[in-house]
Amino acid sequence: MDMEGAGALFVAVVGVLGTLLSALLTQRAADRSRRREQERAERARALAREAEERRAGYVALNTASRQYLAALTDLVHTLLRAEDAPAVRQRLTEARDVHRDVYAEAQMRLPDTVLDLAGEITHALGTVYGRLRRLDDGDPRPGDSLDAARAEIDALWERMRVLRRGMRSDLGVADQPAPDTGQLLDPAATRASSGR
Repeated sequence: MDMEGAGALFVAVVGVLGTLLSALLTQRAADRSRRREQERAERARALAREAEERRAGYVALNTASRQYLAALTDLVHTLLRAEDAPAVRQRLTEARDVHRDVYAEAQMRLPDTVLDLAGEITHALGTVYGRLRRLDDGDPRPGDSLDAARAEIDALWERMRVLRRGMRSDLGVADQPAPDTGQLLDPAATRASSGR
C-alpha cells in the first residue's frame, strides 16, 4: 500500500472515530443535563412539600389556638351568668387537648422565630385555663377573678393576631416583616401599636 492510500485510510478511520465519539459525547452531555434537571425538579418538589407541610402546621396551630381561646371565652361567659354548663367545660377540655397535640407537633416542625411566639401564647392560654378552672371549682387564688381572666383573654386575641402575622410572614404571604417577640411579652405595647 502506498503512502497516499495509507493516508486516505487514516483520514477515513479518524473521520469515522470522530463521528462516533461526537455522538457518544453528545449523548453523555444530554444524560448529564437530564440528570441535573431531574435533581432540580426533585429539589423543587421537596421545597414545595416542605412549604405545604409548614402551611398545614400553621393552619392547624392557628385553628387549635383560636378554638382553645374561644372555649376559654365561652367559659368566662358561662361563669358570668352563673350557669352550670357541662357542655362548655367539655368543649374546653377537648379544645385544650387538641391544642396540646398540635403544639407538640409544631415544636418539631416550625422555625424558632414562630415557635417562640406560639410558645408564649401556649403558656398564656394555660395560665388563663388554670385561673378559670380555679374560679369554676370555687377555689380561686389571690388575684383570680373573672375580670382578670377577661383582660387576659382580650390580650390573647391580640397576641394571636401577632402570631398569625408571624406565620404569614414566614410563609411569604404578608406585606410586613415578622413581629418582634417583645410585642408578645408586653400586651400593652401590642395594643398601642395596633391603635387600641
